[in-house]
Amino acid sequence: MASEEELFANIDALLAEEPQLPPPAERARLREAAGITQARLAAALKTTTQTVKNWENGRTEPKSPRLEAYQRLLNGWAAKYPAHPAQVAVPRPEPVPKTYTDPAVPEAPAAETAPVQAPAVPAVPKRPATRRPAARGPRKRVVPNIAAPPYQHGPLAVLDGDGQAYGVEGIILDCPATTVPELVEWTLRESGLGAPKLNRYGKDSDPLIVLTAAAAVKLGLPERLEGHEQRRSLRLPEDHPVVKQVARAKWQLTQRGFGPWARIYRKAQGRERQCVQLAILSWDALDERSWPGVAEMKPADVARVLGVYAQRVITPRGSTAVSGLELMTALRPPTKPERDEATGNWVSAYNPGSLGTEPVDPAPPEATPEHPVVVNSGWTGGFLDEEAYQWVRSVDLLTDEECVLPFAVGLDLNTAFLAAAARLVVGLSAPDHFRAPAFNPKVPGSWLVDLSHVELDPRLPSPFTPTGVPPTGPAWYQTHTVAYAQELGYNVQPLEAYLRRETGAYLDPWHDRLKTAYVDTLADLGVTRDLDDRAFLTAMERHKDVDPAMAAVLAAIKATVKGGVGKLRERPQGKSYKEGERWPALQRPTWRPDIRAAVISKARVNMHRKMTNMAKMTGLYPLAVLSDCVVYPSPGDSPLGFLPYAASGKPQPGGFRLGPTPGLAKLEGVQSMLWAVDLMEKGLNPARHIKGGDAVLDEGE
Repeated sequence: MASEEELFANIDALLAEEPQLPPPAERARLREAAGITQARLAAALKTTTQTVKNWENGRTEPKSPRLEAYQRLLNGWAAKYPAHPAQVAVPRPEPVPKTYTDPAVPEAPAAETAPVQAPAVPAVPKRPATRRPAARGPRKRVVPNIAAPPYQHGPLAVLDGDGQAYGVEGIILDCPATTVPELVEWTLRESGLGAPKLNRYGKDSDPLIVLTAAAAVKLGLPERLEGHEQRRSLRLPEDHPVVKQVARAKWQLTQRGFGPWARIYRKAQGRERQCVQLAILSWDALDERSWPGVAEMKPADVARVLGVYAQRVITPRGSTAVSGLELMTALRPPTKPERDEATGNWVSAYNPGSLGTEPVDPAPPEATPEHPVVVNSGWTGGFLDEEAYQWVRSVDLLTDEECVLPFAVGLDLNTAFLAAAARLVVGLSAPDHFRAPAFNPKVPGSWLVDLSHVELDPRLPSPFTPTGVPPTGPAWYQTHTVAYAQELGYNVQPLEAYLRRETGAYLDPWHDRLKTAYVDTLADLGVTRDLDDRAFLTAMERHKDVDPAMAAVLAAIKATVKGGVGKLRERPQGKSYKEGERWPALQRPTWRPDIRAAVISKARVNMHRKMTNMAKMTGLYPLAVLSDCVVYPSPGDSPLGFLPYAASGKPQPGGFRLGPTPGLAKLEGVQSMLWAVDLMEKGLNPARHIKGGDAVLDEGE
C-alpha cells in the first residue's frame, strides 16, 4: 500500500504540470455565455483580438503567463455556465476591429491550478488545420507571438482569395480587406507583421504581403500582367482603378510603380514607418530560377519558404538580387545617431565602415563604357576585366594518359563569391589617381600593370583574364589579381593606379549572415558538417528531395549571393536609354563596380590557386572552367577517385575539398571523357553542360 505522503507527492506533481484548457469550441462557448467579446477578452489579457480568435479556433495555444490567467477565467465561467450534455459549441466569427493596440505585456498574476470543470466537448474547427510539408518528428502546433510586439506574427504573410493570411510557423490571420488600401491599413494596424532591424542603427523591415492569383483578383488587380516588356518592367498603368484607389487613400507608390513587387507608403511620422511591400505570385514576383517551384506551392508552403528566408537572410524586397543588395545596407547602415556637442541635439552622422549616403563615381577604368565619367571625359585607357572564368583547355594539350581516362567529373565550389567576400578589404571612399605607385597588396583599387611576362603552365588558365588567355601587354587589374602575380614570384611595377584611402571589410556581416543561412539550410536538408566525404556526396545527391520547400530556400540564398554581387554594377535598362546619361542605379551608394571586381578577382584567384595545388599534388590538370565549376579527367565516376588525401584519409589542404561550407566543393556532374573531348573539339565548354540536360551555370550576374 502506498503511504499518504507518496500519494500527496504524486498529486502535487500532477498539479505542477502545465494547466490544461478546455477544447477550443468550449472556450468560445464560455466566453459567449458570459457576454464577453473577443476584443474585450484580448484587452484583459493584454494581447490581440486575432490571438484570442486563434485560441478559440484551435490554431494556437496561449503561453505563460497568459495560459494560467486564461485557465483561471475559463474555470470560473465553467462553474457559472455549465454546458448542456447535448450542446456542442461552435465558435462564431467576430468582426475584425478597425484598429488595435498591443501594449507591453505585464506580468500576469499566478493562477490557482484546479481541475477543469467543463465537460469535454468535441472541437469543431472553423477550417481544416494547415498542412505542413514533410516535417520530421511530431506535428508542431502553431506558435503564437513568435516575436515581441509589434511583430508577434512574423515578417510576412501569404494572402489567399478567402481572406486567410498564412504566416510563419503555421499562423493564420483573418484579413477582411477587399481593396488594396484596406489591405495596407490592416497590415500596418492589425496584422502584427514586420521584422526588427538587423543592425542597431538600421531600420525595421517593412511587412510583406504576398498575393495569390485569387487574392489579387479579389482586390481588383488583374490575374496576370500582360505586355511585351521584360517581366520586371511590367507595371499597372497610372489610370488603373487600383492605382487611383491608392492615390485617393493618400498612399503613394515608389517610382517603379505597381508591378510584381510594389511598395506602398506614406511619409514616416516620427520614428514610425508606414510602408507595406506587396508581391504578386501570378505576376511572376518569384521567378523560377531563384525560387524553384515556390510560385506553384500552396499558400502555407509559400509562407514557410519565404518565412525561413526572411528569418535567415532578410524579408524579401524584390528579386533575390535586390534582396542581396538591400541586405548589405541593412547590415551596414550608412548613418548613426550622434550628439551635436554645440547644441546637445542628436543628429545623423556617418556610420564608420559603411558606404555612406552619397553615391561615389568610380574611376574611369572601373566604370562601364556608357557611364558618364567615361563618356564625358573621352576615356580611352581601357577597363577592368575582372570577370569569372570561361576557359577550355586546347585539345592539343591533352595527353594520351588523360584521353584514356573513362570519365570527366565536374566540381562546383559552394557559393564561391560568398567565400571570396570573407574578410575582403574594399575601398569606402572615392578613388584617387596615382602615377607609377609602388604596389601595395593591402590597398584596394585598380592598377595598370603589365603581367604579360608571367609564364605559367599552358594546361592551366591564366589567372589574369577571364578567358584564361595570357595578357599581351599592360591592362587594368584589381588588387587581388596583381597580388597573386607577386605571390607567384613575379615583380610588378604599376604604371598608374586609382586607389582608395578609406578602406574596410564592408561585406563581412553580409558574408557571415549568408554563410550561416547557407550552412543551416543545407543542414535542414541532411547535409551537415560532420559527414565524411562519401556520406557528403550521398547526402548531396538526394538533398533536394528531402524537403522541396527548404531546397527552394537554399536556391534563393545562392541566388542572393550572386545577384547581390551583380547588382553592385547594375547596367542601364530600357530601350530609351542613351549613352552618357545617368541611370537610376547610379544614385545608390551601393553602385560600386570596384567592390564587385574585388569579389570576382579574389574568387578567380582562389580557383587558380586550388588548380595549381591540385596539379602539384596529383599531376591532374583541368579540362575546362566556367565560373565556379571545374572539370577534371578522372579514373572513376566520383571525385573520390582523384582528389588528394593524406595517408590518414583526411583531405590535403590547398586543393579542392568536399564539404557543405562556402568555398568547399560538391559534385556538379559526371560524363564520359569522350563526351568532354568532343565538346572541346567543337569549341564548347564541358563545364557548361557537365550537369546534363544542357545545363547552363549562373555566371554571376
